Amino acid sequence: MLDLFTIFTKGGIVLWCFRGTNQLFAPPVNALIRSVILQERSGVYDHDGLSLQYKLDNEFELIFVVAFQKILQLSYIDKFLSDVHLEFRDKYKNDLRVENRNYTNYQFQDEFTRILEQAEKWGRLQATLPKQMRSFEESHKSKKTVASMIERKGQEKPTAGAKKSVKIMESKKEKEVEKSIQLNGANEDLIMENRKKMIEKMNKKNKGDKPKSPKSPPQKSGKQMRVWDLGGNVKDLPNLDRCKDKPEDIRSDFTPSNEMIGTMKGGIQDLEVESDDDYSEDEDEEEEEDDVQQFASSQSAPANKKSGGMLSLFKGLVGSKNLTRDDMQSALDKLRDHLIAKNVAADISQKLCESVAVKLEGKVIGTFDTITATVKSTLNDALVQILSPKRRIDILRDCIEAKKNKRPYVMSFCGVNGVGKSTNLAKICFWLIENNLNVLIAACDTFRAGAVEQLRTHMRHLNALHPAEKHAGREMVQLYEKGYGKDAAGIAMEAIRYAKDAAIDVVLIDTAGRMQDNEPLMRALAKLIKVNEPDLVLFVGEALVGNEAVDQLVKFNQALADYSANENPHIIDGIVLTKFDTIDDKVGAAISMTYITGQPIVFVGTGQTYTDLKKLNAKAVVHALMK
Repeated sequence: MLDLFTIFTKGGIVLWCFRGTNQLFAPPVNALIRSVILQERSGVYDHDGLSLQYKLDNEFELIFVVAFQKILQLSYIDKFLSDVHLEFRDKYKNDLRVENRNYTNYQFQDEFTRILEQAEKWGRLQATLPKQMRSFEESHKSKKTVASMIERKGQEKPTAGAKKSVKIMESKKEKEVEKSIQLNGANEDLIMENRKKMIEKMNKKNKGDKPKSPKSPPQKSGKQMRVWDLGGNVKDLPNLDRCKDKPEDIRSDFTPSNEMIGTMKGGIQDLEVESDDDYSEDEDEEEEEDDVQQFASSQSAPANKKSGGMLSLFKGLVGSKNLTRDDMQSALDKLRDHLIAKNVAADISQKLCESVAVKLEGKVIGTFDTITATVKSTLNDALVQILSPKRRIDILRDCIEAKKNKRPYVMSFCGVNGVGKSTNLAKICFWLIENNLNVLIAACDTFRAGAVEQLRTHMRHLNALHPAEKHAGREMVQLYEKGYGKDAAGIAMEAIRYAKDAAIDVVLIDTAGRMQDNEPLMRALAKLIKVNEPDLVLFVGEALVGNEAVDQLVKFNQALADYSANENPHIIDGIVLTKFDTIDDKVGAAISMTYITGQPIVFVGTGQTYTDLKKLNAKAVVHALMK
């Protein structure tokens, strides 16, 4: 039932391999190494109908990989991997420790077949076992109160006669309660009758009053309703219609600031995160002392009182034992809680700590290194690696290349409601025109009231910063809009066609905000991307979110893949992280987003002006996250 099982070193040398089919397994194994092992991820990896799972041996630097059809649900894979790992280590541990090891004398077929048969039998046995016993939460005992389960000193357990007397007392109490309810009901009826009599008397008195003469002046009425200007009547429609520019709108009061001009030429500057060099050094020292004592007690043999003291501490510091998961568990728990407190999603924090445990398990700790320092350093490296781009994204270079090919470079922005898509689109537009690129903004948010007017205002402000007189009489930013209630995919297609005919360099497509669970709107977004095929799809997300970031990105990617009806759907290419200036050092959303998608954070929004756009600095963000 297995398609592949291979054992190779971290240097890429295959020690032993089993192949169940004639399929070429190099692409899926290389994809596993590139996307999972090098990224220090864990779990099952799917590739072209295959499911791949791996196990690391850090002491001998070996990797065990198993592959099987994705449609199969094999419950014994984890146990099988562990058994093969232990068997191979025990058989060839002497050969693996040799420096100039021989990579051709590993005969493991008989042991592999035996372990596989045992694992398959174990899997079939597990399938036939009865259901597990119900948990404590499902039992009747969990529903009892704490007071009922406390046995006080001197209190005897109730006998059968005592239980009967308790039941009699309870029945008497119930009868008394029923009587009191009946009495209360009777009292309420009496009160209602008295109220009715009083109301009748009051009505008779009112009837006896003299009728008012018609000549008497009318009484003052209460508060009158306020009538607002432009309240939405038919007469107000000409003034409320903002689809076309009016003379007073064209004369904008915006005064361009010369301080902005020329500040964003070339590449975007790196993000500077304020670092606190005094990060909990005292806490680190206390944790390291605790780990030294714990590690020393776990490794050093029990000695008499005379041989204790500093000698036992040095024995604990010296690397004489392989690290186990129990040794690291305390440090991992603290780091997981720390990541969650810094806004990293809970399941992502757990996976990160699990990958660190897998990477360090079996390694010999270095001399005078503590467990906390080792675990923290490994996690720090893993976080930097996650935030570092896996591929080159050079938008300026790509725009210039597209300009040489006489076609516009197209970027599409998507995301949930209110994250700042239009605002950050304007910031990116300012950066592009600072580098002498003409931009066309496609107003494809045909749903939100004021979306087109917002982009038109940005267009006027940006053109005021770069007047047309300085660019051969041509405006640097143009807006393509067709009003509200139209098909966004059609507007984007017309905008791209117009940009190509007018020789415009870049097209920025602004889409409507939508929740990830709204299927019709997600279908519309997938249609827009499929029909227009933009060069770059950017997801705009807030730095304020924690667990919600995972749900948003997963469902956006899944919707783009499911509703595109393509074998190779165009999913999210990069992330724009907004409102980064509002979170202080709780920068965990950056980790969650990049871990889920594997795509880089291209831009970071840090304020309200056009120049508040930065590039992510992985080391600075990780430093802020770990302090």
